[in-house]
Amino acid sequence: MRYPFPVGKSDFIQGDEAIARAAILAGCRFYAGYPITPASEIFEAMALYMPLVDGVSIQMEDELASMAAIIGASWAGAKVMTATSGPGFSLMQENLGYAVMTETPVVVVDVQRGGPSTGQPTLAAQGDIMQAIWGTHGDHSLIVLSPSTVQEAFDLTIRAFNLAEKYRTPVVLLTDAEIAHMRERVYIPSPDEIEIVNRKLPANEEEAKLPFGDPHGDGVPPMPIFGKGYHTYVTGLTHDEMGHPKTVDAEVHERLIRRIFDKLERNRDEIISYEEFELDDAEVAIVSTGIVSRSAIRAVKMLRERGVKAGMLKLNTIWPFNFEMIEELAERVRKIYVPEMNMGQLYHLVREGANGRAEVELIAKIGGEVHTPMDIVERVVG
Repeated sequence: MRYPFPVGKSDFIQGDEAIARAAILAGCRFYAGYPITPASEIFEAMALYMPLVDGVSIQMEDELASMAAIIGASWAGAKVMTATSGPGFSLMQENLGYAVMTETPVVVVDVQRGGPSTGQPTLAAQGDIMQAIWGTHGDHSLIVLSPSTVQEAFDLTIRAFNLAEKYRTPVVLLTDAEIAHMRERVYIPSPDEIEIVNRKLPANEEEAKLPFGDPHGDGVPPMPIFGKGYHTYVTGLTHDEMGHPKTVDAEVHERLIRRIFDKLERNRDEIISYEEFELDDAEVAIVSTGIVSRSAIRAVKMLRERGVKAGMLKLNTIWPFNFEMIEELAERVRKIYVPEMNMGQLYHLVREGANGRAEVELIAKIGGEVHTPMDIVERVVG
């Protein structure tokens, strides 16, 4: 297949463009969205590329409709994506919960900007971490990934599609305005270099009759495709393995929700991704994610030059969160610093994980400016 961009070599591209190209290579063939700064370039790129790969890109009337459209297209057998920023992400939450409850594989890109409300449309922030994890109502679980470079934005987009399809779950790619509009050299692999995961389809009619069952014991039901001859009932109501509503049956509800949780929890080791820097002998640790990780890496080097044994943990997966890893880190260091572009969201997860075994200090910065390495160094050395 011919792609409308170079493959098998590097290119100097913007973060939003990298996400669009990765989606195409991952097999995305349906995109629905609504223009919003700073995610509009994803929409523009998908509108350009999709017709060239026999895909569909459609502008919906709003973000509620965008989520509804990709859910429907996913049940019709397509790999799907939408992209937005904070205000639009808020509008997507109800249908995001519907995607969790119906176990619909979708990829949602949230290019964070300053909020709340309309906030700072052109400036970066990390204020949607809690919303990405817990924004929709009720007991639910999904996957949240966070890139810190344009290359990672590309790589994690492909990973987002693979995880969505493998576990029949929504995946949120939580990036920000800085990475979205930054231009860096990105290696665009050829298709034969990319691991692609496709969804598990019913092996026979009996499996197709149980679109929410667990015939293989891995918690992930095979997903029938609308239009392929199967009669499938899909509802956001509590439902049994056949999809039939059972709204007042406590046993059915618990069985369904626990399976939705467990299919991610039992695979945490595969889902969770992180990187360690200089932690072997560290006495203080910096835990960060996304754009701030770039400054944090430099801050570790500067602290080491000053004789401070500092190290860093960079979280590429925000949810599921590895509380055990944070507790183990807290037992090795005397203090953990959490720099983030908000008033403290990742900080609460890290503090819970540390479980009192080390002091955890927030280094908050808002207003649209990314932490400088010196912002972090000065807080550590006092």
